[in-house]
Amino acid sequence: MRVLLLHNRYRAEGGEERSVAEIASLLERRGHAVGLIERFSGGLGRVRAGRAMLHGGEDATAVADAIRAHRAEVVHAHNLHPLFGWRSLAVARAAGARTVLHLHNFRLFCAIGVAYRDGSPCFRCRERHTLPGLRLRCRGSLAEAAVYAASLRSQQPRLFEHVDQFVAVSEATAVRLAELGLPAERVAALPNFCADDRLAASSTADAGRYALAVGRLVEEKGFELAIEAAEAVGVPLVIVGDGPEESRLRRAASRGEVRFCGRIPAAELDRIRSDAAVLLAPSRWEEPCPYAVLDAMGAGVPVLASERGGLPGLVGAEATVRADTVEAWASALGELWRDPELRRRRGDAALERAREHFGEERFYERLVALYTAG
Repeated sequence: MRVLLLHNRYRAEGGEERSVAEIASLLERRGHAVGLIERFSGGLGRVRAGRAMLHGGEDATAVADAIRAHRAEVVHAHNLHPLFGWRSLAVARAAGARTVLHLHNFRLFCAIGVAYRDGSPCFRCRERHTLPGLRLRCRGSLAEAAVYAASLRSQQPRLFEHVDQFVAVSEATAVRLAELGLPAERVAALPNFCADDRLAASSTADAGRYALAVGRLVEEKGFELAIEAAEAVGVPLVIVGDGPEESRLRRAASRGEVRFCGRIPAAELDRIRSDAAVLLAPSRWEEPCPYAVLDAMGAGVPVLASERGGLPGLVGAEATVRADTVEAWASALGELWRDPELRRRRGDAALERAREHFGEERFYERLVALYTAG
């Protein structure tokens, strides 16, 4: 099969960039011809980016040329905003390719993608009703909020017209997107996968020396809750990642044993993860399928995750903790910390869950089925 991937990279590189790279690598290993067009809007001025958003992308001719040159049978798009837009999918359909749009967040409806504000999940914007994002200025400035409100509203019907298959990265996210207005009959859930060569032989969490939290340091990740819970039960905490909340989190951690590592290379993160007793994922937004959690499971590290979004489906209900409740997090963390054998058992269970439900063979079979359906 000949597949062309499209992705507009984010200013802050994250899980979506990793997903694109891993899907491309997996398809190539399985003998498919894979092409990739990536665009980066970080260096664009606000005027050009806004114009691209309002016009449904720019330079669709280049995409059409790439489709013909690659002889693509499937065009698999990830983030389309602002430089690809619906026009890229329109030229793909016109060329006879099957179009797949992979949704890693709520960006088709929410101007900031994460559907979170004022300390909790926010789904005020739904279907073509985008005025809440304008009124609340979710993008910051009034001008940028206006551009997103107008463009999300205008692009929606055109995207729906030109997408054969929508893919969400968790069942919970698929359900939520359908509630927001995505055509439910064209939405399938396909969680991220853990590559075979990243699966541990067994858990060593019984020898773990600290709790671990990994991700971008933003409010919706809930890392302040991890700090408070670890301090409450005297557990050392290592935080890996950077972001705008770092200074505030450092102040919150002034009383506990917390080490901030910043953004580090993957190999160093693997080493730090191998010495972890537990991973904490106290997300406040409806996080779909974070790699930080999947990587921990594949390494045999037990996970405590909030009960929101795709996290319960990823870790299992027994590993979830009520979001925003310090006492519940402290209790769950303390139980694991005091019982190394329990950590090992739960780590082995997490590893088995990663193998059974989130392995690369299962992902590949489901992905190809989506490419060939209809």
